[in-house]
Amino acid sequence: MTVLVIAEHDNQSLKAATLNTVTAALALGSDVHVLVAGSNAGAAATAAAQVAGVAKVIHADGAQLADQLAENLAAQILSIAGSYSHILAPATASGKNVLPRVAAKLDVAQISDITKVISADTFERPIYAGNAIATVQSADAVKVITVRTTGFDAAAATGGSAAVETVAAVADSGQSTFSGRELTKSDRPELTAAKIIVSGGRGLGSSEQYHAVMEPLADKMGAALGASRAAVDAGYVPNDYQVGQTGKIVAPQLYVAVGISGAIQHLAGMKDSKVIVAINKDAEAPIFSVADYGLVADLFTAVPELISELG
Repeated sequence: MTVLVIAEHDNQSLKAATLNTVTAALALGSDVHVLVAGSNAGAAATAAAQVAGVAKVIHADGAQLADQLAENLAAQILSIAGSYSHILAPATASGKNVLPRVAAKLDVAQISDITKVISADTFERPIYAGNAIATVQSADAVKVITVRTTGFDAAAATGGSAAVETVAAVADSGQSTFSGRELTKSDRPELTAAKIIVSGGRGLGSSEQYHAVMEPLADKMGAALGASRAAVDAGYVPNDYQVGQTGKIVAPQLYVAVGISGAIQHLAGMKDSKVIVAINKDAEAPIFSVADYGLVADLFTAVPELISELG
């Protein structure tokens, strides 16, 4: 039984989500292969070969794969899919865009967002905003799976010595073209990869107060900034700050929730955090049900005091 992992990368280095997906793949089979499809992506292929547990890296290089458009990447996966019992990708925007195409072409049902591997054909995945866990069994010949990366530890990025095999890149499908990319630049850690996250909610009252209260705390802790959906909808911060079922799923070492009541969709995005700290003046706020440490206090008093105590 051989498992294929679809690597996410920027043509130079692997993205962290790939390492979590490799861990899920290792729970499925002894042979784990990684597909690195890109343009001038030799450095990413070399990085994949060094990941602990990877047996082989398949490197497809072509200009049409530079931006990993879903149509071309799906075609590349399908060109080698016959050799694999399982095809895995992270449950990120890219993975969710590509793998359904692969599943449809293979005429199998995709298994989405798994958080645990029980056996080669049985998996766990959250449903109802994480309030229930479904056990799913598949009889399909090929299992096409997206992996919720917060459910698996990252594989070691070094220690492996896989062979790199070069395969021909598929022809451009001509169905889509890449027109541009706008990236949010920040000196702070990227939200989904950060070890510490401080998130603000509607309790902050305004965009100005969000930045005045949360940014000094994030700077002091070396943390990424997040927000609840209510804060995003109110216009305090852009929606790429949003943590939750309809935002980003995170599982940092430390999650500090400030002025967040704890709606179900928000809890679904952060309750796998290792340590959760909540600051809220409402002692009945649902956030306290998942918090390891809770402080019932006015955030405008508590957060400055916390910053001063942090030195």
